[in-house]
Amino acid sequence: MQRPLTEEKIFDRQDFTKFQLPKGEYEYCQFTACDFSGADLSNNRFLECVFSGCNLSLTLLAGTVLQDIKFKDCKMLGLHFETCNAFGLTVSFDNCTLDHSSFYKTKIKKTQFIDCKCREVDFTGADLGGAVFANCDLARASFAGTVLERTDLRTAYNYSIDPEANRIKMARFSQSGIAGLLDKYKIVIED
Repeated sequence: MQRPLTEEKIFDRQDFTKFQLPKGEYEYCQFTACDFSGADLSNNRFLECVFSGCNLSLTLLAGTVLQDIKFKDCKMLGLHFETCNAFGLTVSFDNCTLDHSSFYKTKIKKTQFIDCKCREVDFTGADLGGAVFANCDLARASFAGTVLERTDLRTAYNYSIDPEANRIKMARFSQSGIAGLLDKYKIVIED
């Protein structure tokens, strides 16, 4: 079934908690200060769209296509990105709050996380090869069986990553962040 195509439309300050965004394909659209909290975006297709200042907390994403999507200044609590359509999943996050979200077993290589709060985010089994976590709070984020090869964590903080349980070859860490690689040993590191 062919879904309606919406191109280059600007959605400004719309409340999608009161009425549903119509199912369809959205290309080159901008969503500014829209409220999607608790909305169902399942099976929609978004291509090269920008979400800026939106609340997407607890939004349903089952089967949703997200290709070349930019999220900026968005509140995105409790999202399950692993339910998205995996084909072509490419997103970037700038100054977003992703607390309690899940990227379980997602393949999101080279994803940019800039100035984000990623507290208690589940990255278990995810492929984050070449990703960048610039100035991100990773407090209580889960990393197990995660591919972090060539990932840049130099300015990330509050993380706890077990080097024996994750692939970290050529990952980049700052000297001050090394403590986050030794948490499981319960040792005291002093300056």
